[in-house]
Amino acid sequence: MTETPREHLIDWLRDAYAMEMQAENILEKMVSRLKAYPVLEARVSQHLVETRAQAEKVKGCLHQIDADTSAIKTGIASLMGTTQALSGALASDEIIKHAAFSLSFSHFEIATYVTVIAAAEVAGETSIKSTLESILTEEEAMAAWLREHLPGIVKQYLLTGEKR
Repeated sequence: MTETPREHLIDWLRDAYAMEMQAENILEKMVSRLKAYPVLEARVSQHLVETRAQAEKVKGCLHQIDADTSAIKTGIASLMGTTQALSGALASDEIIKHAAFSLSFSHFEIATYVTVIAAAEVAGETSIKSTLESILTEEEAMAAWLREHLPGIVKQYLLTGEKR
């Protein structure tokens, strides 16, 4: 049986919601380790607030089309987020690993939203498309910020020896 654009949209919105829950988990654990990097700490804290709002927006999109989040996908994503957040905790270069991972994860989020936006358009869900475009803008801003600031974070790490 072939899935309709609407069914794909629901599935991909569920994926996006689970992804945002994973991101929230990672960011919560990351921000607590950034005291020596106040600029990064401030931006990650800001993005954590954005991420929580994005998860609620995606959940709202699902409710708008009479669908709900997937407990299984959300649970797996949460576990993956915890695993990722803890994976660098024992490494001396934890901050660099987290910052680099955040940049790559931001690009994954961008690709996810580009995909779901196209699905919303094909499914005729213009309101959902608009909501997702606003989330995409925030993700692109975070990726650009990380791309711009990552070299300075690496230099600070190497020159000051500040591990946390």
